[in-house]
Amino acid sequence: MSDLIRLHSPRGDVEVVIDASTGVPTIVHWGASLGDGASLGVLGALHDRPITRGGADSVAPVSVVPEHGLGFAGRPGLAGNRPGGRDWAPRFAPDGQPERDGQRVVIRAVDHQAELRLTCSFELTDALSLQVAVENAGTSRYLLDALTVTLPVSEHADELLSLTGRWAREMVPERRPWPTGAITAENRRGRTSHEHVPLVFAGDPGFGEWHGEVWGAHLAWSGNHVVHAERLPDGRRYLQLGELLHPGEILLEPGESYTTPEVVAVYSSAGLTPASWGFHRHLRARGGHRSTPRPVLLNTWEAVYFDHDLDRLRELATTAASLGVERFVLDDGWFGSRRDDTSGLGDWVVSDDVYPDGLAPLIEHVTGLGMEFGIWVEPEMVNPDSDVYRAHPEWALVDQRYEPVLARSQLVLDLANPAAHAHVFGQLDALLRDHDIAYVKWDMNRDHVQGSGADGAAGTHAQTLAVYRLLDELGAAHPAVEIESCSSGGARIDHGILQRTRRVWTSDCNDALDRQSIQRGASLFVPPEVMGAHIGPTRSHTTGRVHTLAFRAATAMFGHLGVEWDISSLDERDRTRLAEVIALHRRLRPLLHGGDTVRFDVEQPYVAHGVYATDRTEALVSWALLGTPRSLTPPALRLPGLDPDRTYRVERLVLPGERRSPSRHEPEWADGVLVATGRELAVVGFRPPAMDPESAALFHLT
Repeated sequence: MSDLIRLHSPRGDVEVVIDASTGVPTIVHWGASLGDGASLGVLGALHDRPITRGGADSVAPVSVVPEHGLGFAGRPGLAGNRPGGRDWAPRFAPDGQPERDGQRVVIRAVDHQAELRLTCSFELTDALSLQVAVENAGTSRYLLDALTVTLPVSEHADELLSLTGRWAREMVPERRPWPTGAITAENRRGRTSHEHVPLVFAGDPGFGEWHGEVWGAHLAWSGNHVVHAERLPDGRRYLQLGELLHPGEILLEPGESYTTPEVVAVYSSAGLTPASWGFHRHLRARGGHRSTPRPVLLNTWEAVYFDHDLDRLRELATTAASLGVERFVLDDGWFGSRRDDTSGLGDWVVSDDVYPDGLAPLIEHVTGLGMEFGIWVEPEMVNPDSDVYRAHPEWALVDQRYEPVLARSQLVLDLANPAAHAHVFGQLDALLRDHDIAYVKWDMNRDHVQGSGADGAAGTHAQTLAVYRLLDELGAAHPAVEIESCSSGGARIDHGILQRTRRVWTSDCNDALDRQSIQRGASLFVPPEVMGAHIGPTRSHTTGRVHTLAFRAATAMFGHLGVEWDISSLDERDRTRLAEVIALHRRLRPLLHGGDTVRFDVEQPYVAHGVYATDRTEALVSWALLGTPRSLTPPALRLPGLDPDRTYRVERLVLPGERRSPSRHEPEWADGVLVATGRELAVVGFRPPAMDPESAALFHLT
């Protein structure tokens, strides 16, 4: 088995073995390290499969791009054809020797009959990264319908976990048994979507946060996608992810190629929490990831909406600075005719009506207070009631033969159109060049519906690449400016957009009760420092629920903290309390934004999560009660994953305004400090205090 290639993660806990002899390479092992003494010959023998009665005389491998032409009965990894329907079921053979550079391997395959070449790239760091490219090596056009990346997983993986949801209720975990047959999620919204997050985990039956083998895969792509999980009749299982292409989106002329989005995959022998560290570390290792402290910000949206009054905004800024806020973000309503959500999108010039002296007076006031200034834009959209649309209706991403479908009184602007792209870049470049702006909240608030370019062909693929290109160009022109990805809240959260942005807006819902689950779901593949988490008003604008400042603060603490609240209306007591919360977050920020996110399996409606320092010298843990529990006394909270031989001081941090239950319901140590070893905290745990529903307690371990 000389064609087997072994890759080891830097930590030595994960190994990937690739068989390069199968034409299209096949992953024959992805899981725990096999050790130095492992025999590759034995490994090959262990993966030999018997010929089943009534089947083909050879077993088609579950390769990175499974081939129907070899007898693979599942979903082929490559679908397409040439004129007349030819070359629709290619069969690839090895094309040269694999190329290896450290933990990166490139393997090529060719089908001389179909005149197609494949290039498969693998890299194993804290996560496994895969991409596949197909090249048209023929003399006629090749219509590509699909190219996906396939990952075989263990036959012991009997359960699947994915994330679904909706607007203001994102990142909802959905677990199910893995039945024989296929489970497929397809997203055609033109953005990553609320309901079909491109993420899937497979694992041992009943796998949890700290137990069970887990395999996870994420498609780093911000457009349409497909996630497919299949259990074949012979028991083999695989995950398959890729871009979902509309008809005709990829027409490869001779010599042209298409490369899949990156698939990021993780493995853990000890549950979901360690698996999620692979995603977090992979993202943190990106060159553009900011390791500097994430500034606490104030967003003006839920304070003023479209009512932009300069004096009121100055008052908000002054109050924000006095509370310890470090960044002031001016939301929608500052440009063109934008006095409500029906007009002005696309006209990225400061409104003379609202700001007769421009933005300079407000920006100078903000920066004079020692804060950074940020601003909201939605560059991919256009209102029909706008100057740019009146001048260029042909720039809309619509099929001009039909009446366009409006959403939020807006259309998508075709950024793949060079003229439209240049216009938007020019306006945003001028905005950032002429003003002291450190931060851009980049929104995208509607789906693609019959999205077609000027030639009438489907345009979502080209639009997604054009958005990436626009972000890259602005980043190159203004490298100090940070950009946040927002899309009706959390409809565009993925590692593709996070290669170009420094923050994602997790949800338009600031209700702390819903945010507990939204942020927990997002933490499966997004680290806390890029996850926008705001303290909203006492009464939530999306749900109408009322929560204490302590509960809202404890929830927002575990992200990139912001405030979205009319703080100028607060009384002195609430201002003092909010300032104390912000100061606490800033003190704990190195831990919160640099440590390992942890989650714990506890009896509902309790939820527990936190952050461990990477060297396990410190931790912050949240214990929350989201509803009425079945038991009068809380269960013990066990904390696996700490240094078992280290002694920890466990101190409860009392948040400003926190309601405390009567003392008879408190454990003896609740008003002091508990001292225990990491092993004791993992095996026995400790008893949290009794709490009212919809409240939380924080514990600091040092």
